[in-house]
Amino acid sequence: MADRNDAPVTFFCDAMLGGLARWLRAAGYDAEFEYGIDDGELVARAQAGGQILLSCDGPLFERNVITSGQVAALRVPRQLSNVEALRHVLDELKLPLLPPRCMACGGELWEGPKHTVAGEAPPLAFRNCDRFWRCTRCDKLLWHGTHWQRISQRLDRIAASDPP
Repeated sequence: MADRNDAPVTFFCDAMLGGLARWLRAAGYDAEFEYGIDDGELVARAQAGGQILLSCDGPLFERNVITSGQVAALRVPRQLSNVEALRHVLDELKLPLLPPRCMACGGELWEGPKHTVAGEAPPLAFRNCDRFWRCTRCDKLLWHGTHWQRISQRLDRIAASDPP
């Protein structure tokens, strides 16, 4: 693994790991994913961006830039579910859970005052939730609804090292 020099850990997931990219974002890491990207382009962009390349593709790990450590990369076993793959990545790289990022794009979340989303949040969410977040990258509005709660429960189990 290449030395990260205390820079934020970011990932570039191959075409088979789009679901893992979303879970990495929920765990607080910026993870890029592009469906159908060519292996050569994937490696080049991970190298240019200083990202850790994640892949299930064995032959990809035979490339010189990966074997020499010029591109940091981790092989993710193909049979793992997205949550198991997340646990594998966090365990292998000894990474903690961080505050969540936008699962759609990986942008940081900013908490804003409830009154600023009055006409935008669904009425039920606005009535039942006191806190709202906005993605600084894609502007998506988020709140702690049942979906967020289910994701948080799975992340809590990963943090406690319980089976997913």
